[in-house]
Amino acid sequence: MSKPTSENWSGCPIRYGATVLGDAWALVILRDLIFKEAKHFGDFVAAGERISTNILTDRLKRLEDEGVITRRKDPDRAVRVIYELTEKGRGLVPVMLALIDWSEAWDPQTEVPGDFIAAYRDDPGAFAQAIIEGLTPEGASPE
Repeated sequence: MSKPTSENWSGCPIRYGATVLGDAWALVILRDLIFKEAKHFGDFVAAGERISTNILTDRLKRLEDEGVITRRKDPDRAVRVIYELTEKGRGLVPVMLALIDWSEAWDPQTEVPGDFIAAYRDDPGAFAQAIIEGLTPEGASPE
């Protein structure tokens, strides 16, 4: 079997998603941006997964290059950078919620709070939209 190339993978949605997201570290960064209010480099380092700073720097850069996140100077401390989801990044909220739902069903050690998953399962679309609206900067449209 031949190795997939960009020519014979063209148009494949799974390939595109895997290329944009890259690996588990990118998903952990997205988790922290969406659900844990992370904004600064130190927030991601302190998250508990022990991501090395060189890996974190690489994944943040990749997500920025893919248009999933933006970075800007922190108005309170010019030496710090604030990371935020773009519209494209906020579009991943339903994907992340579906992944949480799947993991909760199959991971016996899940840390998903019961009320969180119950609210999601009650109305996934409305639940996702509420999260997206909470992440949308003032003045921007929430998709």
